[in-house]
Amino acid sequence: MKHYLNKNEEAVMQIIWRLEKAFLKEIAEEFPEPKPPYTTIASVVKKLEKNGLIGFRSFGKTHRYFAILQQKEYSGSSLKNILHNYFGGSYEQLVSFFMKEEELDIKELEKIYNNLKSKHPNDDGIL
Repeated sequence: MKHYLNKNEEAVMQIIWRLEKAFLKEIAEEFPEPKPPYTTIASVVKKLEKNGLIGFRSFGKTHRYFAILQQKEYSGSSLKNILHNYFGGSYEQLVSFFMKEEELDIKELEKIYNNLKSKHPNDDGIL
């Protein structure tokens, strides 16, 4: 399932993922300054709920929200989207970008390689 969240939607989801369960007031309090208007946050929460990405449990007239869309699912989908849309599906281009633009040094790349190799000891063709 593909999910594309705008900046405000992703910010709300990040807060809900971090808090696990939150009332609207708690979500609004977690926004960094300058905070968007409370009504904007409420609209985003309502949209996320309508789209089935968050759920809620009622406590009288108020709701406590929780994530239905899991962070791991969203981050994996987002990374695949970036890989295909910006790097032509090439992991080599992705890594090259980070090495050049983010000044990732070869020692850090070796750590990543060794970490992957230790998790897949029988896979000689890992990289």
